[in-house]
Amino acid sequence: MATILITGASRGLGLEFAAQYARAGWRVHATCRDPEAADALNAMAAGAPDTVALHRLDVTDRGQVLALAAALGGEPIDLLLNNAGVYRDQDRAFGNLDYAGWEETLRVNTLGPMRVAEAFVDRVAASARKLIVCISSQMGSIGDTVGGGGSYAYRSSKTALNSVVKGLAGELRDRGITVVAVHPGWVATDMGGADAPLSPAESVRAMRAMIERLAPAASGTFLKYDGSEIPW
Repeated sequence: MATILITGASRGLGLEFAAQYARAGWRVHATCRDPEAADALNAMAAGAPDTVALHRLDVTDRGQVLALAAALGGEPIDLLLNNAGVYRDQDRAFGNLDYAGWEETLRVNTLGPMRVAEAFVDRVAASARKLIVCISSQMGSIGDTVGGGGSYAYRSSKTALNSVVKGLAGELRDRGITVVAVHPGWVATDMGGADAPLSPAESVRAMRAMIERLAPAASGTFLKYDGSEIPW
């Protein structure tokens, strides 16, 4: 049975990833900051106790990350899915920026995925599939900037995440680990809003199909949910 570890799985894309991979017969380690409040995820785990395990994890908390890595022991992780993220500066324009919020965005969106990758890299290397997928955003592309300015905290955090992915791809190539950044599209989640054209189910189905096609040669690339490449 293949195994996936998902961060930020209590809602949106993370919850949909957990549901789809569980239905596909994967062992799912679903993490979130507040398991007691994750009603949908708790219901999923209760309905599939042999497939879905729910864990507390704040990706900004080094102690929690290391504790979860220790709790899972030597279990191989075929797919490490760095999905947890925040977007808190939609309404913050130049001249009214929230620098404390910007720092928190970087801690979650950039440092969090690296912290999780460091803690679980041996489990990924011990697996059959050896995949690390980081959910990024086209808004982090410098070569294809969407919409001009604004959202400085979110944009810069995803640009920095893309750089982390590029670095990890080179760092982990000799261990056979494939690392990619993925843009999920504009999705109708709490973050994406109701006007988004893609449902979580549609986006995740497409990303899962793309992940199934990933080969080691793709490591270090920035991909759209349909598998097409996005300029850095």
